[in-house]
Amino acid sequence: MMARKSSRRPERKRKPDTESDPGIPPANNVRLNRFLAMSGVCSRRKADEMITAGLVRINGNVVSQLGTRVSAGDKVVVNGRLISPTKHTHILLNKPRDTITTTSDDRGRATVLDLVTIAGKEDMGLFPVGRLDRNTTGVLLITNDGELANRLMHPRYEIEKLYVVRADRPVEEVDFERLRSGVDLDGELVQADQVTFADPADRHIVGISLHEGRNRQIRRMMEALGYEVKKLERVRYAGLTTSRLRRGRWRTLEPFEVEGLYRKVKLKTK
Repeated sequence: MMARKSSRRPERKRKPDTESDPGIPPANNVRLNRFLAMSGVCSRRKADEMITAGLVRINGNVVSQLGTRVSAGDKVVVNGRLISPTKHTHILLNKPRDTITTTSDDRGRATVLDLVTIAGKEDMGLFPVGRLDRNTTGVLLITNDGELANRLMHPRYEIEKLYVVRADRPVEEVDFERLRSGVDLDGELVQADQVTFADPADRHIVGISLHEGRNRQIRRMMEALGYEVKKLERVRYAGLTTSRLRRGRWRTLEPFEVEGLYRKVKLKTK
C-alpha cells in the first residue's frame, strides 16, 4: 500500500479529556442534557437543542433552560415518553443488503434494528451509529450510548472506516492518486486516506480507507471518476470487524472492545 503525504495541518495539543462514561449513575443533581444522554435519547449536543425547543418536561413542566439539573425522584418526559437512565448496550451487526440504517421506516422497509432480536429492545433506545446506504453491507455499530456515538461520529476523533469496493471495470492506478489527492463533490474536495488493490488478481476490487463520513461518499467519489460501484462493504469501523460473523447476524461487544472504543474517543469506562 502506498503512503501519501498528509495534507492536514498539525493538530494542536489538547488537554486530556477525562470525562467519564455516563454508565448508570443515580440521577441526583445531574445536568439535564447528560441525563438524556445517559438514557440513550441522544447526544448532549442534540439534547441541548431538544431542551431549548421545549420538547422536555420535568415533573410535568416544560424546561427550556440549559443547565437545568435533574434530582432523584424527578420524572423526565421527552416527546411524551417517560425516560430514565439505562444500561448501555453495544451491538455489532454485519449489515446485509436491502436494509435501511434507521430505527424505523414509514414505508415498511426492513431496518437494521429488525435484525436485532434482543429481548426488550423497544425500550432500550437503540440506534445505529452513522449510516450505511441501503445496499452497503458490513460493519455497523448499534447502541444506546449517546455520548460514545456522538464522539465516534465527530470529525475531531478521525475514526477510520475501511471499505472494499467492486467497480464495474478495472480501476486504473492513476485514479488512486486522484482519490488520495481529492475528488470534487459538489464544489468540495473530498479525499481518501489510503487506496490499494484489495485483490492483486482482480483490479475491479479496491480497498479505500477514510475518516470522514459524508453521505454516500465512496459511491460518489467512484462515480465522479467514471466508475459504477457494483458492491460496497465496510470491513472495518473504529477497529471493529465482522470476522466470524455471518451477514445479517449480530453480537454484543466484548468488554475489551467497548473499552477500545472509549479509548479512541477519550472517554473513560467505570
